[in-house]
Amino acid sequence: MQLTRRDLLRWGIMLGGGAALSGGRRLSQAANLPESPPTRPFVVELTKANGGIPATAQPVRPFATQADPADCVNVDGTTAFHVHGPRTVPDNTEFFLIHERNTQHSFHPDLPLNDLWGYDGKVPGPTFVARSRSFPPPGGGRAQLVRFVNDLVEGRLDIGEPITAIHRHGGFQNPEDDGYPLDTFCFRESRDYFYPNRAEGGLLQNEHSTMWYHDHAIDITAENVYRGLAGFYVSFNTLDTGNETDPPPALGLPSGDFDIGLVIQDRLFDRNGFLVYDNFDHNGFLGDKFLVNGKIQPFLKVQRRKYRFRILNGSSARVYQLFLSNNQPFVAIATDSTLLERPVTVQNFRLAPAERVEVVIDFTFAPDEVFLVNRLQQTDGRKPDKLVDPGTPLLKFVVAKNAVRDPSRVPRILLPVTEGPAQLLPQVRVQRRFEFNRSNGAWQINGEFFDENRVDARPRAGEPEIWILESPGGWVHPVHIHLSDFFILSRDGKTPPVLEQGRKDTVLIGGDVARETRILIEFQDSREVPRAGDRLRYVFHCHNIEHEDMRMMSQFEVQT
Repeated sequence: MQLTRRDLLRWGIMLGGGAALSGGRRLSQAANLPESPPTRPFVVELTKANGGIPATAQPVRPFATQADPADCVNVDGTTAFHVHGPRTVPDNTEFFLIHERNTQHSFHPDLPLNDLWGYDGKVPGPTFVARSRSFPPPGGGRAQLVRFVNDLVEGRLDIGEPITAIHRHGGFQNPEDDGYPLDTFCFRESRDYFYPNRAEGGLLQNEHSTMWYHDHAIDITAENVYRGLAGFYVSFNTLDTGNETDPPPALGLPSGDFDIGLVIQDRLFDRNGFLVYDNFDHNGFLGDKFLVNGKIQPFLKVQRRKYRFRILNGSSARVYQLFLSNNQPFVAIATDSTLLERPVTVQNFRLAPAERVEVVIDFTFAPDEVFLVNRLQQTDGRKPDKLVDPGTPLLKFVVAKNAVRDPSRVPRILLPVTEGPAQLLPQVRVQRRFEFNRSNGAWQINGEFFDENRVDARPRAGEPEIWILESPGGWVHPVHIHLSDFFILSRDGKTPPVLEQGRKDTVLIGGDVARETRILIEFQDSREVPRAGDRLRYVFHCHNIEHEDMRMMSQFEVQT
C-alpha cells in the first residue's frame, strides 16, 4: 500500500503525534522528481482580462448570517470547532460572497490548462479592498463580512483536500474569524468571516496596509495554497487614502492602476505540463518555475511615472532576494501589514515566505525594459544557498515611450510610531522563549508538535511581552504570529537591518540570519464589545508551509 503524508499525519494523531511523524521520515522519498518542461519567458502580459492583475472583490446585498457547519470532519478525523448561531455585525457592514471552486488555469501558453482551486475560481483570488473604521466619517470605513462557500472537488490533480479554513494573514480579527486550522468546512458547506477593519488599540501606527488571505486547514495548508487558494486583502485609511490626488495630510502614494499587488511563487510541473507536488518533502517544497500573479515569468506594461507594488512571497519554502536589473533602488514604504514610519531606499531586499514589502518604483527615467530579478539561489527547502549573478528574472517591466503627468508623491513621513519599543519596553513583565527545532525528521516548537488541546502561552491583553525565537540547527523558519504585529528588537544581540525596524507579522529566523531573534509584542482584544475574563485562542507557526503542516505550530490564549 502506498502511504501518503496525509495518511501518516492522520495515524500520527491517533498514535499520539510523534510515532507516525517520525516513521514518515523513514519512508523513501518521492523518487525522480521531474524538471519542468521549457517555457518561453516574458510572453504573457499581466492584465485584468487574464487575471494577471487580480479583480477587486465586489460587495453583495446583505444576507442573513448563519450558524456555522458542525459536521465537517478534518483530515485528522476530529470534528471542526465552530461558533454556534447567527453572527451579529454592525449595521453598515459590507457583505461579500466568495465561492471556492475549481478553475482551468493557464500558467503559460506553452503548458496545458491546469485544474486549480481558486477563490471565485480565480488564481490569485479577488483582492479585497477595505477602509479602516478607526476614524469617524467621512474618513471612516466599514466592517466586512465574507461568506466563503466550499464548492471544491478533487478534479484531475491529486493535490490538496477539499477541506478549508480561511486565514486573513496579518489581520486583527476575532478568534472565530481567524482561520484557526481546525475551524474547517467541507464541500457544499460555507462559513462566515467577520473582519472589523479597525486597528489594534485604535492606534494610527497599527493601521493595516497589505494583508493577504489563504487556506489554513490543519495538515493540508501547503497543498491547498499550492493549488491556488490565496489572494490579497488591502486596507486604506485617512492618511493612506488610496487616492494620489488627495491633498496633505493624505500621503499621496501611487493609486488606482498604479497600485499593484504582485505575489511571487514557485511551482513544479511534470513532462506533460501538469502541476506536481511532493507529499514527502518535509524540508519545504521548491519548484523550478517562477510565477508572478499566477503566470510564469510574465511582463507588465508600465507608464513613465511612479508605481506602488505590494510584493508578497506566496511560496511554500523559497526565500527571494530581489533586485532591479538597471541597478535602480527601491523606495520601500511598508513591511508586512503596515507602512513604515519613513520611506527607506534600498538596492535590494529579502522576502521570506508570507512576508510582504511594499515599494515605490519610479520609471520616469528608466530604460525601455527593466527586470525584477531574484538573485538568491536555493536548492533545498531548509534554507537558501547564496547570492548569484545574474540571477533569475521574474518579471519584465515594459516601459512606455513618453512620460506622463504624475501627481503621486512619497512624503518624508508615512505612519508615525507613537508607541514603539521606547514606550513599551518599560512595561514588559513577561519574557517567553520558543525554540523551533527539528526532531526525527519532523518539526516542533519547544520539543512539541501542535496539539489543539494544549495551550503554550497565555499573554494578557494590553501587556507587552518579549518573545525570544530560536533556531539552533542552521535551518531557517519564517515565523508568523497571528492577531498582532510586533517589533524586532535584536538579531543575535545586534540591531536588526533597516527594513526590519518597522512593524512585522512574519520574521525569518535561523540559518545565517540569526540563531536568536528577540521581538516585542503586545496583544489586544479584537472584539467589538470586549469582555473581561475571556480567553481568545490563536496560533503561531512556521510559514515554511510544509513545516507548518508537520505540526510546527503552537497555540496561545489572550486573556482579557
